[in-house]
Amino acid sequence: MELQELIGIVKESGVAGAGGAGFPTYAKLDKRAEAIILNCAECEPLLKVHRQLLEKHAYEIMETFQFIGEVLEAKRRIIGVKEAYKATVNALKGNLSSFQGLELKLLPEIYPVGDEVVLIYEALGFIIPPGGIPIEKGVAVFNVETVYNIYKALHFGKPVTSKYLTIAGEVTRPVTVHVPIGMEVREVLKAAREITVKNPVFIMGGPMTGSLVTSYAVVTKTTNAILVLDGDHRLVKRMQSDISIDMKRAMSICCQCEMCTDLCPRNLLGHPISPHMFMRMATSGVTKDLSPFLDTFYCCSCGVCELYACPQDLSPRRLITQYKNGLRSKGLAPDKNVQSKEPLSAREYRRIPMDRLTARLGLAEYNKEASLCETRLTPPQVKIMLSQHIGAKAVPLVKKGDQVEEGSLLAKAQEGKLSLPVHASITGEVTEVGQDYIIIQNSNERMQAL
Repeated sequence: MELQELIGIVKESGVAGAGGAGFPTYAKLDKRAEAIILNCAECEPLLKVHRQLLEKHAYEIMETFQFIGEVLEAKRRIIGVKEAYKATVNALKGNLSSFQGLELKLLPEIYPVGDEVVLIYEALGFIIPPGGIPIEKGVAVFNVETVYNIYKALHFGKPVTSKYLTIAGEVTRPVTVHVPIGMEVREVLKAAREITVKNPVFIMGGPMTGSLVTSYAVVTKTTNAILVLDGDHRLVKRMQSDISIDMKRAMSICCQCEMCTDLCPRNLLGHPISPHMFMRMATSGVTKDLSPFLDTFYCCSCGVCELYACPQDLSPRRLITQYKNGLRSKGLAPDKNVQSKEPLSAREYRRIPMDRLTARLGLAEYNKEASLCETRLTPPQVKIMLSQHIGAKAVPLVKKGDQVEEGSLLAKAQEGKLSLPVHASITGEVTEVGQDYIIIQNSNERMQAL
């Protein structure tokens, strides 16, 4: 297959990074990639999706990853998987002899080894420059579910209409489920049987980088988990705190211990981000030296500084993110001429063990088995967002009253822009077309209502 044909299939199928920001995958298919990496380093505590998919569908995912490498003519094709995922590692080793040239890289059980910059350093031994992207150094990274979606597009012509995600926390049955995109959180949670607290709060995504949502929030192409916690849980209180209060607390009690910088994963790799210097300048009002503010561009928002490092329970990450977004809104961008230093020699001793992070977050009791259930759930309706990825949102092609089949095109990608189409995740009737979403009522539910 020629590269442009693969790009076309991946784009038309609506494949985006199945985690993180959801970068359109077709834009990563670039022959500048001399090395490609399959990312199976479940980045956050409690998440299980990628290791489970790679264990169960090892051959299909490895075959597709090998195929991508052949089309891109990549010299190295590396599967990065945490050594702690014993069953997944065994499944990979059992199929490795079938794929000439595939390399297996066992990764440490640390946070955030799933971050692209950290992963590339662990796998290849070099650093992506501050403000740069992997392809500029000849690397492309794909996560497990993304490659599995490409497999389904290539072999069966299936667009992305569903998502695998882990349900964990205060539920009687932690489980990894297969759900249609656009399914509401409250419907998804039925698969976990009962919620065990009276005042549940829902986090979509991991505990380090996820966000609080209501039970009416919907699953998108990037949803990897739904965590259920008690409203009084320390992590929830941190996420609900007022940022203006965060700043006042920082002005009052930040003691410049430098722990936030000492444990910052990007700082340890030599990037010019020093959270303690930002806190010093932001809380003092001194603006003579602007570098701590401009260096916020190089923060990866992993949350180590505020959820693990800071002994005062301050929020460097939230404050840095606010400043970073403010700079972007003014049209500023990171300086790509900034060079990184050599990784700190102390990095080996400052890496954060996953079990220690889980305990520090108060989540150790929820770190239970969550078996993969591949039976696809069927909701009464779905609300499919037109923007589930980085780039321009899709343009609707349907109208209220239209009958659609699962997999049919609902909205097309914007021409000439970084954009992706979206497809119907269930068969039914379009009941609403909004500026940002399309609602489909399940045909079976409609028949029952009639």
